[in-house]
Amino acid sequence: MNQEPSKLLIVDDLPDNLRALDALIRDEQRLVFHAHSGEEALALLLEHEFALAILDVQMPGMDGFELAELMRGTERTRHIPIVFVSAAGRELNYAFKGYESGAVDFLYKPLDPDAVRGKVNVFVALDQQRRETRRQMEALEKSRREQEILLQELNATQAELQRSLRMRDEFMSLVAHELRTPLNTLFLETQMRTLHLKRGNLQAFAGEQMGAMIKRDERQIKAMIRLIDDMLDVTRMRNGTLSVRPAQVELMGMLERVVSDLSLQAAASGCVISLAPHAPVTGCWDEFRIEQVVVNLLTNALRYGGGCNVEVRVEVEGKCARIDVVDQGKGISPEDAERIFQPFERGARNGEPKGLGLGLYISRQLATAHGGELTVKSTPGQGSTFSLALPCDVLESCAVAPA
Repeated sequence: MNQEPSKLLIVDDLPDNLRALDALIRDEQRLVFHAHSGEEALALLLEHEFALAILDVQMPGMDGFELAELMRGTERTRHIPIVFVSAAGRELNYAFKGYESGAVDFLYKPLDPDAVRGKVNVFVALDQQRRETRRQMEALEKSRREQEILLQELNATQAELQRSLRMRDEFMSLVAHELRTPLNTLFLETQMRTLHLKRGNLQAFAGEQMGAMIKRDERQIKAMIRLIDDMLDVTRMRNGTLSVRPAQVELMGMLERVVSDLSLQAAASGCVISLAPHAPVTGCWDEFRIEQVVVNLLTNALRYGGGCNVEVRVEVEGKCARIDVVDQGKGISPEDAERIFQPFERGARNGEPKGLGLGLYISRQLATAHGGELTVKSTPGQGSTFSLALPCDVLESCAVAPA
């Protein structure tokens, strides 16, 4: 791997001396910078990182010794090796003063080319080694950080896998529990009918009795079908194959039908579902899927509403229609407001989980598929309002012509 060239600084007030020294020490792996004074040298020292500084001792203004003292007093330049060059005789004892100023060597003019090249080669090699060591340390540090990130990702993946395994086990347990209830009811009904047949009690199958039996069977079968549909919808959503078929829908008529269909279930819970009056609202939606969301929200309100009445309201704001399902139940804590929209997350009533915890997850996904959103506002102890917002300005793109 090719490294960056080492930078060398030569300082002399005489241009001829700079050119001669440059020619002596320059090669392809070195960048040589010239300074004609101590002030120029300081500007370069603040801008570049040098492997070696060769300073002429005798310069007008700031001499080499003063420049060296300034370099040793600054953190950025403190560790740059300094070689002094002087034309003065040895009897002036400049070498001793140079070493006192922090020089690593002192050379007298005329310079010995081989000695100069040898010394420069040593400091350039040291600089290249230092750079390589720093590069390796940076690479090691980068590798360590990458390994830490990888380890964190592995730990997160392992935790997610363990969570998925727990959810799978809980899911299978819940499915078995939810299926067992309607199946047990159907099984008991079958045993009872078999007993009537064995005893020849055909009156048990006459008139109203037969109608009641069929309705009970329908309720249990619908419960199982809905459970299976929920599981299939979750799979389709995760595979990106969920089907949404938009057509022109009149919202109020659909809501009146849903509220009517759930009125008996509401009465069994000791409450009433009311639909606030509103003018017709038309939009381009998948009626089956929107009805599915509303049924999920109303069923949820009946389940956790504490037997209080539930109100359905419709508001049109600009190009958006909003359906609000308002209950007067125990409410939802802020920390649970988003959790309940996750798959397999459930509320509890009387300490027992109800359902698979898929209804709100599916409903939010269906809202998103329509370009809308499903949100909740709640205050613990003061009930909850689930809001389904739907765009209603896309009739021109509706695949089905208005009826």
